[in-house]
Amino acid sequence: MNKIIAIQSDNIKKTNIKTDTTVLLAKEAQARGYKIVWYETKGLNFINSKVIVYGKEIKFFNDKRKFYKIKKDIKFDISKAKYILIRQNPPFNTNYINSTYYLDILTRSKIINNPTSLRNVSEKFYSAKFIKYMPPTIFTKNLFEIKNFFKKYKNIVIKPINGFAGKNILFIKKKINNKNILKYLKKFDHVMVQKYLPSIKYGDKRVFIINGKVKGAIKRIPKKGSNLANISQGGNAFETKLNKKELKISKVIAKNLSKDKIFFAGIDLINGYLIGDINVTSPTGLPQYKELTGINLAKDFWNEAKKLK
Repeated sequence: MNKIIAIQSDNIKKTNIKTDTTVLLAKEAQARGYKIVWYETKGLNFINSKVIVYGKEIKFFNDKRKFYKIKKDIKFDISKAKYILIRQNPPFNTNYINSTYYLDILTRSKIINNPTSLRNVSEKFYSAKFIKYMPPTIFTKNLFEIKNFFKKYKNIVIKPINGFAGKNILFIKKKINNKNILKYLKKFDHVMVQKYLPSIKYGDKRVFIINGKVKGAIKRIPKKGSNLANISQGGNAFETKLNKKELKISKVIAKNLSKDKIFFAGIDLINGYLIGDINVTSPTGLPQYKELTGINLAKDFWNEAKKLK
């Protein structure tokens, strides 16, 4: 099989080189002698019993101003790629799901993460398996249940089940506005509702899981006045280590993800609690980890990828 890696992602022009994990993975693969083919979901086709993509052959550089060059546009039988990385950002919508059906057809390429598993592992709902490690949490679309939960815990957080990057999160601590909640449920359907953890002001921890192994973590602290630690929401990253409880939780989740054929994931913890975010579609944070520790987990990623069958 050719030394080619195909990367399904978003428009490369929108990439933030300072924070983008996909580029870090691509550059490490390139350093190992792989050719990189970058494509978007709109480039997928099934023609004459083959999955054909319209994409671009990319060469990456260490120059932060001009970090890539499009060598040529390419029409490519993706089964010739040794590895395929599914790395486009959520939302996990119909477009995202349809792309996994195309990739499910392939039998020879090693696909990270497994497309069937991406459909089965909801980034929020998968955490229900680990509810004992979480703050009080319910999943619902029922206003009555949300009001009961609020009455009990006084200060709550509501997140869309298909939400991502800290977007569209509601913080409620004074009173429930029925009309606003109903409008929110109509827009986002089922939601995850949790007791608010005040310790978020001290940050959360993003834990990196590669091939069933806990590889490291960064601490993310919200900017002043915010409850969101996501880097994309202005959070700042700091070096950290996992305590005994956090490591135990991370290892339990890592083992389960490995069984479910999820190779690469990022999980988020606050003060020793899993907060329901198990990121499998496009986990981020490796550039920050490298900058803080000097350890390039992209090397671990590709070393572990060699072990995939």
